[in-house]
Order: sequence, then structure tokens, then C-alpha cells
Amino acid sequence: MDEALKDNIYGALETVIDPELGIDIVNLGLVYDVEMDEEGLTKITMTLTSMGCPLAGVIVQKVKNALADIPEVKEVEVDIVWNPPWNRHNMSRIAKIALGIQ
Repeated sequence: MDEALKDNIYGALETVIDPELGIDIVNLGLVYDVEMDEEGLTKITMTLTSMGCPLAGVIVQKVKNALADIPEVKEVEVDIVWNPPWNRHNMSRIAKIALGIQ
């Protein structure tokens, strides 16, 4: 996958807002990796802010919906992982400012 396509995918993922925190999943640092094979199967490796997140299914569906308009993406697989665990240091400067975290 070329960098322009990868940037496009990350841009689409920035439209997915964590319903509890009100910040997108990219700036929260929840997205760990994006891969795409020759057939357009796109695998998003990500985590959530907590293991017991009741909105996990909603977030996964929002990820799939966000990538639906990218022609190269034929199918989306979202792999939720817990290692490495998420912490506030994963967040971008923008997310930290928005949440008032230093």
C-alpha cells in the first residue's frame, strides 16, 4: 500500500469519534497499524481505552463505515488487541489539549 492510500485511510479513521471521550481514534492513539493486501482486505489493528468498553461494537462498526467510501478498500477486518495496553501517552498533542491533559 502506498503512502497516499495509507494517509487516506488514516484520514477516514480520524472521523471515527470515541463516544465516551469525544476525540477521534487516531488522535487518541488507539490505531496501532493499518495493512492492506492485494485484494483490498484492510486490517486495522487497534485497541480501546479499556478492556470492558461497552461501546466496542459501535466503534468497530464506525471504523468499517468510515472506510466504506475508499475504493481500494474492499473488506475491513478490525483486530482489537490489548498488548501493548493503551495509556494517555499514546494520545497526540491535539487530543491531550482537547482533554486538558498535560
